[in-house]
Amino acid sequence: MTYSGRSPQTGELLHIQEEGGLIRTVEETGHPGEGPYIAPGMIDIQVNGFAGVDYNSPDTPHDEIARSIEVMRGTGVTRFFPTLITGSNENISGSLANLARAKRELPNGNSMARFHVEGPWISPIDGPRGAHPVEHVRAATIDEWNQFQDAAEGNIGILTLAPEQEGAIKVIEHIVGQGGVVVALGHTNATTADIADAIQAGATMSTHLGNGSHQVLARFPNYILDQMASDELCAGLIVDGIHLDGNFVKIAVRAKGLEQCILVTDAVAPANCPPGIYRIGHLEVELTPEMRVELTSSRRLAGSALTMDRGLEKLIRFAGISLYDALRMGTMNAARHTHMAKRQGFFEPGDLADLMLFDYDRESGDIAIQNTVCSPLA
Repeated sequence: MTYSGRSPQTGELLHIQEEGGLIRTVEETGHPGEGPYIAPGMIDIQVNGFAGVDYNSPDTPHDEIARSIEVMRGTGVTRFFPTLITGSNENISGSLANLARAKRELPNGNSMARFHVEGPWISPIDGPRGAHPVEHVRAATIDEWNQFQDAAEGNIGILTLAPEQEGAIKVIEHIVGQGGVVVALGHTNATTADIADAIQAGATMSTHLGNGSHQVLARFPNYILDQMASDELCAGLIVDGIHLDGNFVKIAVRAKGLEQCILVTDAVAPANCPPGIYRIGHLEVELTPEMRVELTSSRRLAGSALTMDRGLEKLIRFAGISLYDALRMGTMNAARHTHMAKRQGFFEPGDLADLMLFDYDRESGDIAIQNTVCSPLA
């Protein structure tokens, strides 16, 4: 099968030949293209739920998970990390087991690249804790980590924790020593020394940098600046104009560099849905008409209703970068920093044939996904 479209980098017509779920050849015609652009399918490493489906419940039906995946593919996403937030051991373990069965059994389950566990080993303090339920915040232990990974059938690929939490450094060392799992810092009230210790132990990522924090911080030092200045840490950014304003996004991209930034949604069940009341694990949330997802109990932000195509539009505008550079942050950067095999390049022969075709209006900045192709291979 051959797919053709305009290169987001040069504008010339490309022909991508797919065979057996892999990219076999990439033909650069040298001629200007017309019609839709073609790019690798996007990878979202932080998705708590989508299209009314909550991944944070052990009871979420598999047919609903399958439906949410198909809706998500319509936004340009071919691979994603279902993400679980802080909860009881029973809820997290049960939800991981449910997702693992869905990944194994559903025809489109391979879109779930790996899983992301965000908590429960985070700061209990208001502000850094965000919307995570304080009653389930606890110390980190290797035993509980092993329980989670066993329940997930080895599918956890990202763990987010606060490095100052009791037991966190030992857990980081243990996980990194085993290999294959990325440890990210988030929902933290860490000191400069805590962050340095976590990096020394093997942490390599910041989860939704700039969020899960106090409303007011010391001018310096503070845990946002410390992470932004740490070259060892790549950073996920929620570019919805609600979690971060345009100036923060521009500064973060310039400080971290294009190679170290990853576009994420932090989407929850109300994403791609009308305003109303929804659930995220133990929590009740409301999607407001202004597209804010808030806890009904406190009106704190509780994830987002962002989709990756809309995030791509805002990233180009906020950071003042090209379509190609924004796409890198939503595709190959995510793959590289999470060690996702066969998605390391931007159309490399041998990579998975995960593709998206889309229209892009350079004047308005609007992006419209026309089609996505997800390789049947994992």
